[in-house]
Amino acid sequence: MDQLRALRYFSKVVESGSFTQAAKSFGVPASSLSRRVADLETSLGASLLIRSTRQVKLTEIGRIYFNSIQDILHQLEQSDEAVRSYQAKPMGQLRISAMVGFGERILLPLLDEFSELYPEITLDVNLSDELSTLGHDEADIAIRGGIAPNERVVAIKLMQNQFIPVASPGYLKEWGQPETAGDLLHHKGLYFNTPRGPTPWLAQIDGQWQNVSAPAAFLSNKGSWILEKALQGRGILMLPRWVVAPYIASGQLQELFIKPAVSVTTNKNFAVYLLYQKQEIIVPKVKVAVDFIRDRVQALYS
Repeated sequence: MDQLRALRYFSKVVESGSFTQAAKSFGVPASSLSRRVADLETSLGASLLIRSTRQVKLTEIGRIYFNSIQDILHQLEQSDEAVRSYQAKPMGQLRISAMVGFGERILLPLLDEFSELYPEITLDVNLSDELSTLGHDEADIAIRGGIAPNERVVAIKLMQNQFIPVASPGYLKEWGQPETAGDLLHHKGLYFNTPRGPTPWLAQIDGQWQNVSAPAAFLSNKGSWILEKALQGRGILMLPRWVVAPYIASGQLQELFIKPAVSVTTNKNFAVYLLYQKQEIIVPKVKVAVDFIRDRVQALYS
């Protein structure tokens, strides 16, 4: 027996005073509704209703039972309405995972505007440069740099992620300007240390990709510290153009134009991607966040 349905049927019979009227409100045959209520009485071992040809009345225990289940049915109705509202408008906790540099420079400032637009969404933002899958992050949305993943997620390209070599004017004055990829062997390198090791510098020489990394002076998994070393004139650094652009504009760093061009990947689809599970886009909080981040970032960096 579906006890919850039986409770609703029983309550409506009491409120309307008629099996027929109660059945109409649920759109079911009166005989079917009557059987459900009878099954409820059997399971309880008590008669809840006194039936006659003219009306339906509560027994004494029936009245006690009716009064006791009203709070339960009311709470259930409120819970149902809360779920319907949750599915109808953006609300609830939204978990976002992003790279540290992207998060600090681009994402967090944008989320101030997002919070004003959607005050009923509670943001839970985790910034980390650790490589992990979207499922491992336990996030609704993840923002990662690299190539579009093969995992079963939707990947939206937000912006290019081209790495370029830079150094401070002070470093170049002391160590000279490298002009060819081979010159890098005589310089100092600053490297971001990933779980797989330092990101190598690559150049296509005589049709083949070769490692042209300068000897390491500093390595770290903290990008801001390595950037600070570059600003101090301690070596050459490879970082995304969107990260170093402000420092190039201010003259604190200079872009190095090396022949052949140096890169950190041989893949042409290297970019910053927004990732989410395909089925999650039906959830309003996820959909509005995906649309907002995509539109704002692409408008700034297209």
